[in-house]
Amino acid sequence: MSTATVEQVIEALRPVQDPELHRSIVDLDMVRDVAISSQGISLTITLTIAGCPMRNEIQGLVTNALAPLTNGTPVSLNFGVMTDEQRANVRKMLNGDPKASAGSNQAQGHAEGRVIPFAAKDSKTRPLLIASGKGGVGKSSVTTNLAVALAAAGHTVGIVDADIYGFSIPRMLGADRDPVIIDEMLLPPENYGVRCISIGYFVPDGEAVIWRGPMLHKALEQFLTDVFWDEPDYLLIDMPPGTGDIALSLSQYLPKAEVLVVTTPQEAAQKVARLSAAMAKKVNLPVRGVIENMSWFTGDDGKRYELFGSGGGQELADELGVPLLAQIPLTMALREGGDDGKPIAAVAPDSETGKAFHSLAAQVDAMKPKKLFSKGLKLLG
Repeated sequence: MSTATVEQVIEALRPVQDPELHRSIVDLDMVRDVAISSQGISLTITLTIAGCPMRNEIQGLVTNALAPLTNGTPVSLNFGVMTDEQRANVRKMLNGDPKASAGSNQAQGHAEGRVIPFAAKDSKTRPLLIASGKGGVGKSSVTTNLAVALAAAGHTVGIVDADIYGFSIPRMLGADRDPVIIDEMLLPPENYGVRCISIGYFVPDGEAVIWRGPMLHKALEQFLTDVFWDEPDYLLIDMPPGTGDIALSLSQYLPKAEVLVVTTPQEAAQKVARLSAAMAKKVNLPVRGVIENMSWFTGDDGKRYELFGSGGGQELADELGVPLLAQIPLTMALREGGDDGKPIAAVAPDSETGKAFHSLAAQVDAMKPKKLFSKGLKLLG
């Protein structure tokens, strides 16, 4: 028979966090009906939604936390589901009262009166726009692996997949579980310590997204306001190719954003990548550095083969007056990891390419954020 008290059980469970909300299950009022008898300890955990994908993980965490109190007797763990009122209380605990924040002047509001937290002057999050003027240079691969490397260094990290027409982040990150909805608040899937949101979670497999500008604008707005990001240290934005509607919207939503330009070594890619830097200048966002992807391939003979030429990344960096932050080698493992949801920065951090991404993360983290705020779009002025 366990000699523990109800109070001891509660305190033992206080360090246990909900895997999605990253808050104590006690503080979230998920622990109910604790009882101690000759049969052991029994209790109920109220899950946020029916069919919660984290049920098994929560069960293991609770059982392990109570093991020192059981004296060999079993833990009888039951599961319930929160009521609508309880879910509303959870959202209020996490994000505050949306109505109360409608009049806030600390951050840019959107049509429904809520605010974009990353636009607040006191936000600790550094938004990074991973951009290039053209497709095919590996922005999504760079975004995924940089995010994983930043998370491995101890940072909290999120990714917004802003490439609405060509979304790929969920697959590359291996975050294939759908977002959970709590009282109209989206909990983004997480893998390798990185949370992400993408339109890919909301369209049927194989279906094309055919939207005009206003719908793109609204989708991005919801990604920034309706998702529970929990104020990460970094929010990486995987930008689409080109300099159109999405780039304009994000410059308004994220006036503190910094831009990292991705290119390959070849001259054609470098010339087009220059356009994303020109766009950043137009909307008053600082370009902080250039990342050269597919810089070389190292053969079995140990020699480097510059398949796409050389010098393009450094030339672009020199032209923009910013550092060349990294040269990322082209490897089969990098491509395979993107297809299989196993980023090379996570599964092979000591490989040549893995080291390049972790070095890139260290350089990005060492850069002090620019204290700049957008004054509006010059080209629309």
